[in-house]
Amino acid sequence: MTCTRAVFRSTQAALVAAALLFFSTAAQAQTYTVLHTFYDESDSALPYGGLTIDRAGNLYGTAFWGCGNGNCSGLVYRLSNRGHGWTFTPIYSFRGGDDGAGPFAGVTIGPDNALYGTTVNGGTYNYGTAYRIAPPASSCRNVDCEWTKTTLWNFGAPNDGAYPYGPVTFDAAGNLYGTTVGGPSGPGAVYRLTKSGNSWVETIVWGFTGPDGADPYGNLVLDVAGNIYGTAFEGGYSGCPHYNTCGTVFELSPHGGYWTETTLHSFLGGADGDQPYAGLTWDNSGNLFGVTSSDGPIGGGTVFELTPANGGWSYSVAYGLPGVTMSDFANPGPRGTLIVDPAGNFYGTTIENGSENLGTVFMLTPGSSGFTYTDLYDFCTQYGCPDGSWPWAGVVRDSSGNLYGSGIAGGYEQGNCRVGGCGVAFELTP
Repeated sequence: MTCTRAVFRSTQAALVAAALLFFSTAAQAQTYTVLHTFYDESDSALPYGGLTIDRAGNLYGTAFWGCGNGNCSGLVYRLSNRGHGWTFTPIYSFRGGDDGAGPFAGVTIGPDNALYGTTVNGGTYNYGTAYRIAPPASSCRNVDCEWTKTTLWNFGAPNDGAYPYGPVTFDAAGNLYGTTVGGPSGPGAVYRLTKSGNSWVETIVWGFTGPDGADPYGNLVLDVAGNIYGTAFEGGYSGCPHYNTCGTVFELSPHGGYWTETTLHSFLGGADGDQPYAGLTWDNSGNLFGVTSSDGPIGGGTVFELTPANGGWSYSVAYGLPGVTMSDFANPGPRGTLIVDPAGNFYGTTIENGSENLGTVFMLTPGSSGFTYTDLYDFCTQYGCPDGSWPWAGVVRDSSGNLYGSGIAGGYEQGNCRVGGCGVAFELTP
């Protein structure tokens, strides 16, 4: 199903100081296409993790619920375009138990071109797993052959992390880094997985305690010196008026055999924003950008920037996102990580906001007086519109400028998911 919608709402704002100024311009018409509609948990549903694109233009994602080959504990899928439309193929279905269950985050393409990810349940201790899946042996002649999965780590042992909601990130040496929302000290951890022979060894890089952050859901990014940067959804400043603790941005620095943690920013709520669910993104000049999922100058969350300054980092609110008049979520703003194109434009999603409060895809264009906001697409209502809603993750972009993502609701209105459908995968073309 394809529909074209021109959204005529673009807002220009200078960096937030005392107030925001808005100027309306016409957004370029975007063509929206549903690539796949998820049916229900007996097929597949709830694509929280978003999409990953390979060099050939294939898209990979996960469904938190999903069945295949008789297994119903979530799946990894591929969307391929061979010139005659997109084909949806489940490439691995989790079996639950020791095999893992509930892949919440998307997958990461490794240096060996295999897919790496996490499940939040299952495994030896039922606190989640880290896994690798690779294409089947060449002797498999069936295009629907299931890929080969290897469990890299079972979370939840004593002094370990638990519930890895976030994706994994590689460093230059091939080590894997990720986060858990449970940890040795309680409210979360950052871990590293290092390959040793045919197995992997885990190291807890940092266990959060609360004042330094709690519940790190998002992705991690690294610099050339091996420092790690990320966000924590809660923790930090205890005087935050909205949720008591509003989250942090942190840096972890290696020093021989140990790591030190620096809180780069502790969110204050209100105009400063709070509860950063997504991780961080490097821009083309070496600055870090992120999003908060709530509050901000006008209620829809914020886009924030961290700029290197005097041996540290300078924090500012780069843009206050539009709010909503009603909300099904306490955090209606972005939950997915921003991406940046070669021209320095940022792209992201909100889980609500937009003309029908069911989510948006937006673009921020840098300029001499700040960022110009363009609403690229507003998702339709859950009732009677099959284009999906509630885009939990961000989008990915191909070399032609097309954007791809997923929504966790909408699509078919039947099935056993929430009212309004089980989600879609979509394409947005300029």
